[in-house]
Amino acid sequence: MKIVVQKYGGSSVATPERIKNVAKRVKKKVDEGYKVLVVVSAMGKTTDNLIKLAKEVSPKPDVRELDMLLATGEQVSAALLSMALKDLGVKAKSFNAFQIRIKTTSHHTSARIMDIDDSVIRENFENYDVLVVTGFQGINESGDLTTLGRGGSDTSAVALAAKLRVPCEIYSDVDGIYTCDPKIHPRARKLKYITYDEALELTALGAKVLHSRSIEIAKKYGIPIYCASSFIEEEGTMVVERLPEWLEEPVVTGAAISHGQIKVSISFLPKDVRYVTAIFEEVGKKALNVDMISLVPSNGNVFLSFTILEDHKDELDEALKEALKGVEGWQSSYEGGFAKLSIVGVGMRTSPGVAARFFEALEKVGVAPELVTTSEIKISCLVPEGKVEEALKSVIKEFNL
Repeated sequence: MKIVVQKYGGSSVATPERIKNVAKRVKKKVDEGYKVLVVVSAMGKTTDNLIKLAKEVSPKPDVRELDMLLATGEQVSAALLSMALKDLGVKAKSFNAFQIRIKTTSHHTSARIMDIDDSVIRENFENYDVLVVTGFQGINESGDLTTLGRGGSDTSAVALAAKLRVPCEIYSDVDGIYTCDPKIHPRARKLKYITYDEALELTALGAKVLHSRSIEIAKKYGIPIYCASSFIEEEGTMVVERLPEWLEEPVVTGAAISHGQIKVSISFLPKDVRYVTAIFEEVGKKALNVDMISLVPSNGNVFLSFTILEDHKDELDEALKEALKGVEGWQSSYEGGFAKLSIVGVGMRTSPGVAARFFEALEKVGVAPELVTTSEIKISCLVPEGKVEEALKSVIKEFNL
C-alpha cells in the first residue's frame, strides 16, 4: 500500500472553488495508485475570525472553550473536501482529531502531540482511498479537544507522516522556499533542496517557510517534506536531511529578516550567575523568545543585552521585576526600531571568511550592527529597521542569492 500525506493550508481551501481544485489534485494522486491522507487547515481567515468572535464575547476567553471553538474551522474544511472528492467519484471520508486519536498534552491553544494511534487510519484505508483529517488539533488525556497553536496543521501533517513512515507534501499559496523574500528581491531563487537545519534556522529567523515544530519532527524521524503551491503546477522545494551528492553545496543558502526587534539592556547586575539564570528562568516561564545575548562583566557588575520582539515588552517587564525582586541598583532600558538580518547555510561549516564578506556587505551601505550572534550555519546581526532592506540587498549581491 503506497501512502502519502498531503497538507493544504487555509488559502488553498479558502473558497468552495479552491476546495474543488484541491479535490482534483488529490484525485490525481489517487489515480497514480496512492492512498492519500489529507490534512486540512481552516478556510482562509476562519481561525482569526473565530478568535475575534470569542473576544467579542469574552475579553479573556477560557482556553478550553476557545479550543472547542477554534477546532470547528478545520472540521468544516475536512467535511467540504470529502464532499468534493465524493463528487469526483473518489472513496473519501473525513475525520476529526479524536476519531483519529491524535493524543496531545493538556496545554490548550499550544498543545504538543504525544502520540498517534494509526490503527484507525490503516483500517479505513482498506475501504477508502482518501482520508481527510482536521489539522491543528488533538485530544488530551481528559478527552478534551486541544489546538496546537499557529502553524499547527503543518505539525499535524508531518507527525502523521512520521507515524506512518511515509513522505509528506505541504501545499500553500507559496510555490517553494526561496533564497530570500521575493517581495523584497524579485530575482530571489527558488531552492530545489534545503536541509532540515537550514529550514529550521530560516524559520526561526522570520522566514515564512514551515512551522518549526513540523521541521523538528521531520528531522527526528527522517521524513522528507515537499513544499509547493496548490495554485500552479510548478516544482517546489524538498526539505531533506542532506543535499544530494550531485548538488554543489552553496556557502550561503538563504537570508531572512525578522522585523520589530527591541534591544534590551540591563546594567549594574551583581556579578553572580544566579541573577542571570533567574532572568532567563522567568523569561522562559512566559514563553518569550530572546536572542543575540551579550554578557559583559565590568567593575564587579554585569551588563546584559539581548533582543526580543516589540510585542513582548510588557511581559518582559514583569519577568525582570519578578527575577530581580530584592536586587538593588539594577537598571533596564529598551531601544526599539531594529530588525534582525541573518544569513544561513550549511556550507559555512567548511568555508572560512563568510563573516568578513557579510560585514563588508553591510559596510558598503553604511550599516553598523548593534549586536551579532553566530552558530555553525548562521550569522545574525541587529540593524536599524530603516536600513535593513538595503542591507539585505547588499548581502544578496555579495552571496549571489
